[in-house]
Amino acid sequence: MSDEYSKRGASSDKKDVHEAIQNINKGLFPQSFCKILPDSDGDDLFCQLIHADGAGTKSSLAYIYWRETGDLSVWKGIAQDAVVMNTDDLICVGATNRLLLSSTIGRNKRFIPGDVIRTLIEGTEEFITNLQKHGIHIQSGGGETADVGDLVKTVIVDSTITARMAREDVIDNARIQPGDVIIGLSSFGKTTYESIYTGGIGSNGLTLARHELFLNRYAELYPESFDNHLSSDLVYQGTHQLTDPIPELSMTVGQLCLSPTRTYLPVMHVLLKEYRKAIHGLVHCTGGGQTKVLHSMSPLHVLKANLYEPPLIFKLIQQNSSIPWKEMYQVFNMGHRLELYVSEKTAEELLPLITTFNLDARIIGRVEKSTIKKVTIQSSYGEFVYQ
Repeated sequence: MSDEYSKRGASSDKKDVHEAIQNINKGLFPQSFCKILPDSDGDDLFCQLIHADGAGTKSSLAYIYWRETGDLSVWKGIAQDAVVMNTDDLICVGATNRLLLSSTIGRNKRFIPGDVIRTLIEGTEEFITNLQKHGIHIQSGGGETADVGDLVKTVIVDSTITARMAREDVIDNARIQPGDVIIGLSSFGKTTYESIYTGGIGSNGLTLARHELFLNRYAELYPESFDNHLSSDLVYQGTHQLTDPIPELSMTVGQLCLSPTRTYLPVMHVLLKEYRKAIHGLVHCTGGGQTKVLHSMSPLHVLKANLYEPPLIFKLIQQNSSIPWKEMYQVFNMGHRLELYVSEKTAEELLPLITTFNLDARIIGRVEKSTIKKVTIQSSYGEFVYQ
């Protein structure tokens, strides 16, 4: 593996982070996708969650796009990304309601003026309002905006969400078992609850994507947009301008790469009302891409042999680079970002419900017995094994 991601100071498996926390208490459900804590009121029937994440280096690309086009609306997408990276992790333990959000923005005031901050805040509130229209009980508790120019070159947009839920409602990935099939919910397209086409990249792998896709002139114009200690052959080595058109999608390459991260909350809020107990596991394919399940599964073999053909954004990244397909599947979601582990019978019932949201869904694989944790991907680009 070439590990182009690691060369740029990022990691798809975060091995050092997992080693750092290996002796930390794993909470009430050690194999759950998110850490679950005892209820702060001491009620043994309930539990609490707190989760922090953000838009990552996607905000750096948004910065260049805004500087190039003057389009402030790109920041509303970044605000959505920072929320979704939390809500859709919490989905994976069954928490889709009674959510309390706090936002954190760290900016370099020399480059990020007040109108950008205002747009980020407005974008967060608008996204929350849209979720509420779909029956999601989520509230904003405000947050913090800090001027930290000594630490941040442009802007970093993060958020934290807390939730309280009944322990009996927790979805614990320890229940994933041989014989389960895996439903993959697509990361691209346009659902009934989205106003624009979603390219599918989400908020992961943008450090790799933007340097492989876009022209080196952006390094010259915006040195504040990247780590200046990187070797020059790793910085903006692509062939595209942000404004290059994609006629078949009526959007530009920049808009495709920066399209807001899809949330699956409206869909899962409906499914969990009736099928909560029938869902054995849920995985949000973010950091680690199609290998993410390795972090919360028992010794099993997860075979993914019916994946989506990678949507255009991932093909563009691979065509513009020397990144092996094996690494692509380890860094990016490659077409679906949420996985449901269920029986075949349950899958037959769920698929028609999911598609009522104009959301593509399919059985992408199955779970087999194994003495070790293993993921196998069978694709038209090769067979890849991860342990």
